[in-house]
Amino acid sequence: MGELHPLGGNLPEECRAFAVELRKLFLGLGVSVRRYAVRRHRDPSTISRFLNGTRIPPWEFVFDLFTDLAERRGVAPTPAAIELVRELHRAAVRTSRSPGHAMEILQIQLADADRDARVSMAHQDVLGEALLDLKHRIADLEVRLNQAEAAWATERARADALERDIPDREELIKERDLLRREVRRLTEELDEVRLRGRLAEERCLVLERQLAMVESQRPAAVPQQEEEPMGREGPVVSQRVMGPRPKILVVDDQQNNLLAMEAVLATLDQELVTATSGQEALKALLDHDDFAVILLDVQMPEMDGYETAAHIKRRPRNRDIPIIFLTAMGSDPEHSSRGYAAGAVDYMAKPFDPWALRAKVSVFTEIFLERRQRRSQGEDPAA
Repeated sequence: MGELHPLGGNLPEECRAFAVELRKLFLGLGVSVRRYAVRRHRDPSTISRFLNGTRIPPWEFVFDLFTDLAERRGVAPTPAAIELVRELHRAAVRTSRSPGHAMEILQIQLADADRDARVSMAHQDVLGEALLDLKHRIADLEVRLNQAEAAWATERARADALERDIPDREELIKERDLLRREVRRLTEELDEVRLRGRLAEERCLVLERQLAMVESQRPAAVPQQEEEPMGREGPVVSQRVMGPRPKILVVDDQQNNLLAMEAVLATLDQELVTATSGQEALKALLDHDDFAVILLDVQMPEMDGYETAAHIKRRPRNRDIPIIFLTAMGSDPEHSSRGYAAGAVDYMAKPFDPWALRAKVSVFTEIFLERRQRRSQGEDPAA
């Protein structure tokens, strides 16, 4: 079968632990790297880099290994085993720092947003069909009620016979009212699902632009096995519009976090404004104009990030400024859902990938500059 290449030197502990587990899965297949590469239509050198820890594979590659190993052994892996490797993979991705890994992070977010959009569309179809069925039933009941009332008014002498032949009028009214309440509930749920779908589609568009931003900064024609993390240059926003530089508001109650954010964003041609609390952030929004994006920490004393975002969104002059939440509470779906509900356009867990963050800030700055250009040309009077 041929021996695997040794693990790469100077690997972070998280990357080494993930590579060891990945090699155990691969050795269980009992095939060579080249043979497995042909089977899965992949490049052998890329698979070798996956297995020696110098490159973190996408989760789809790891899932394929689980599938092939289950087929060979005739036994499916346990959920606990899959979750263990999944956690090691997430830790390795968070530890890696390069444009390639920034692209992978953004691709994962894009896949999540695309899945949300597709699930929302499917949910819309199901709710739409249920809503249409209920409306048909209500219309049928309305017709039957009208017939019953007409018969009652014109043929009083036959009322007893009619009551024996048709359902009780009061029962029909109760059923109709119940169905109307159900229609209202489904209509509200459908509107909510449509809103989530529209927001997911908008996140897809923004994430695609962020991926393009990172990809445009990747070193050209450099072999992947020699890929080194680029410096702190990162993506640079092209100033296509004359005028003052756009501003970025960074809000965090920890001074060292503010210094780290300034270092990450220093290469972007933008003015950074910092605040150490929600109150300072609100004051900065009163004192300054032309904020392209707000980077807002969630965990702060007195007024946390969610409450600060709610105050910002209540102000007509600030409600359209995009907010990116930064938090050390992890990427739990409950936290990210609360962030999107508070009006955020994105949600990043600490420690964040600097390439991904610079790409997000650059894209929202470009959108801000495009809107300012349209306003200056009289094309966007509502902006």
